[in-house]
This record gives sequence, C-alpha cells and structure tokens, in this order.
Amino acid sequence: MAGRQRLAALAVVAALASGLTGCGGGDAPAAPSAGASASSASPTSATPTGPAKPTDRSPHGVLLSAELAMQTARRAKVSYRLGSDAGSGPLFWAPKTALQIKRSTPGDAEQLIVVDTVAYQGGDAATASGHGGKHWERFTVPPGPDGHKEIPYAGLIDLLNPVEALTAATADGADASFVGEEKYEDSTVEHYRVTTTAEKYAAAQTGLTQARRDGLRAALAPGGSLSLTLDLWLNDKDQLVRLQRTGNGDGGRADDTVLYSDLAGPLLSAQAPAETDTVDTGVRTVSPLAR
Repeated sequence: MAGRQRLAALAVVAALASGLTGCGGGDAPAAPSAGASASSASPTSATPTGPAKPTDRSPHGVLLSAELAMQTARRAKVSYRLGSDAGSGPLFWAPKTALQIKRSTPGDAEQLIVVDTVAYQGGDAATASGHGGKHWERFTVPPGPDGHKEIPYAGLIDLLNPVEALTAATADGADASFVGEEKYEDSTVEHYRVTTTAEKYAAAQTGLTQARRDGLRAALAPGGSLSLTLDLWLNDKDQLVRLQRTGNGDGGRADDTVLYSDLAGPLLSAQAPAETDTVDTGVRTVSPLAR
C-alpha cells in the first residue's frame, strides 16, 4: 500500500496509557496503569514472550508486522459477533487483561467487566432487583492446576484477542495470501487470507494454559475441526482493523467477526463498579464460549 511505513524488526515497548483503573471504594481491584510493566502480566495471558520479527513484505512478513503492531497497541475498542453473542467495548490484552463489554444480544447479563482475575456482570435493573438494589455481581473463577488465578471469561477474551489471531496466522503450517486492497470506512486497507485449522490455531497460543487452548479449539470448531479460514484487514500501519473467522466442524460452523478501532486509544478504560453497588457472589466456574 502506498505510503506504508515498514515497522522495525524489533519490538518497541509502548507505555500503556492511564485510565485503566478501578473506581469506587473498598477493595475493588484496579487494572494496570501506565506504569505497569510487561513482566507483571498474568502467566496465562496470551501475550507472546518475544516480539514478532517481520523481514519482508510477503504475506507472511506483513502479518508478522501486524502481530508486532498489535502487541505494541495493547488495547482497542472491539465490536464483535461470535455466533449468537454480540457486543462492544474496550479490550486490553497487555500487560494485563481487562475488558468492559455491553452486550447487544439478549439472554446474558447486559454488561460484563473483567479486570485481571475479577469479573463483574450485570449493570441492569434485573440484576438490581435480585440483589437488593445492587447492580453488579462480583466473582472470580477457580485457580488452574498450577495454582495461578485464571482470568474470568477467558474463552471470550481468547476469541477477541487480536494478537492470538495473528499468532495463529503466522504459525507454522498456516497458508497466507494477499487478497487485495479494499475500501473500509474512509480508508484503504489490505486484505489477507489465511487457511489453517482450529487445532493449529489453538496450538500456536503457547502462552495459554492447556485448558484455555482446549477451550479455544472447541469454540473454533464445534464437534471437531475440518478447516478454518482467517480473513484479516490491515490499515496503513499494519494494524488489524477487522477479523473474520469461518470454519466447519462435524457438529457446527464457526462464523465470527471482530472489528478493532481506537487502537492504543489513550482514553480507553475498563473500570470496576463502585463497591457499594456490588454484591460478591464468590467463585464460579465460567465455561469457555461454546457454539
């Protein structure tokens, strides 16, 4: 694409902007601030241990550059449709995980907030009516076999995380091709297509626990993997702005779309609700996102 700047081959550590903080009194957890270091990330996060190293402008090289660009961005607003689930809001994937989603589909809590290893859901009148006027349920999930605290709604986060998608797109055995330049909103983007499988997609996420890799594979290929196609649209900074995953399994079909905007936006935040508006519901088992 004309005017495209080639990203450096080595990662440049970008400071995470302020604003990802807890609000309210009590012991409501705070998400990482601008001074948080990458070494403080949860050991079960999907952030790779080393930077991607693009070496050329082949499809594989460009996608490596995109992986590096999204590692550096660390955050974005996402709008998604994952099967029957849809919503939008800020997502932080490094140095720690946080998201604040407002769902646009019925059947689940209206809003979902995850700040590192604590989750909140509710934010609506129905939740308040069942908890004496408090609008939010606060909970954690059981620790993993190694004793580390797991991230609630990890199955949803793994499907939204753009670095995971690009890690899969650049993994061994993935076949990448350049589709062409296309108009997207008010700009021109480059469209790439990668063919792989749910098994390879999940196996590429070496920073995740085995349980999370298993959950991701199951979500991407219901009933077993036959194929998985990733369509990725990149802007002139090699940043991922749209991701589409389609695939067939013996028991169903994956058809996901995730849009990324306000990449590295300094005003993005995910805030824990006020403690006075929260009821602690203890420990829950949150299953991976299923089709």
